[in-house]
Amino acid sequence: MSIFGNANQERPIVLSIGGSLLVPGGVDTEFLSKLNTFIRKHVREGKRFFLVIGGGRLARTYRDAGKEVVGSMTMDDLDWLGIHATRLNAHLVRTIFQDIAHPRIIENYDHKLSDAKESVVIGAGWKPGWSTDYCAVVLAHEYGGKLLVNMSNVDWIYDCDPKKFKDAKILKEITWAKLPAIVGTTWTPGLNAPFDPIAGQLAAKHELTVIVANGSNFANLEKIVTGQDGFDGTVIHP
Repeated sequence: MSIFGNANQERPIVLSIGGSLLVPGGVDTEFLSKLNTFIRKHVREGKRFFLVIGGGRLARTYRDAGKEVVGSMTMDDLDWLGIHATRLNAHLVRTIFQDIAHPRIIENYDHKLSDAKESVVIGAGWKPGWSTDYCAVVLAHEYGGKLLVNMSNVDWIYDCDPKKFKDAKILKEITWAKLPAIVGTTWTPGLNAPFDPIAGQLAAKHELTVIVANGSNFANLEKIVTGQDGFDGTVIHP
């Protein structure tokens, strides 16, 4: 029996939605409205989605406030503040999709959904040591996701930081083996990288393919989820 209860249902598309899209400063209701329209359109066409929600500026605001008062904080405390921010953001997203979403937000990825029939499932942060990108990789592997899109605020991965190097080159594709040279191999709370290094290691282990793309460009996202060529975004593959 399928863990979704119906083996004939289409395998889910996993979207790791960066908090920078949802909460760049305050909550971006324009982005949420476009996401709402986009997801519902494709649900009507029979698609299913796992949406994993990041913390964004809300997470950084709380982390910075704590450090300002006490001077320093443990890595675990910094991570937990970010995790709770993802859970607040995830609850907001779940309320938007409450009529078509599973009622439980996934916060513990060891506790699998045994019979999820809903078209949308929402996930948040789990525990210290990695970002919601890691959670998205777990879901893609555990629930047979056919596509994992990392929705960020950049169009591509570059061979070096384009803000620092004018000659930075766009990478239309890259292997997991070569990615650490760009993003490193360790996670720190609030790390600004196109993909969490620890999540990358897990994705490589499971031989998953991930597309990193600008999540605010819904016309481009349309091409990705419908399998069209000519989209903007970096494909990371085994």
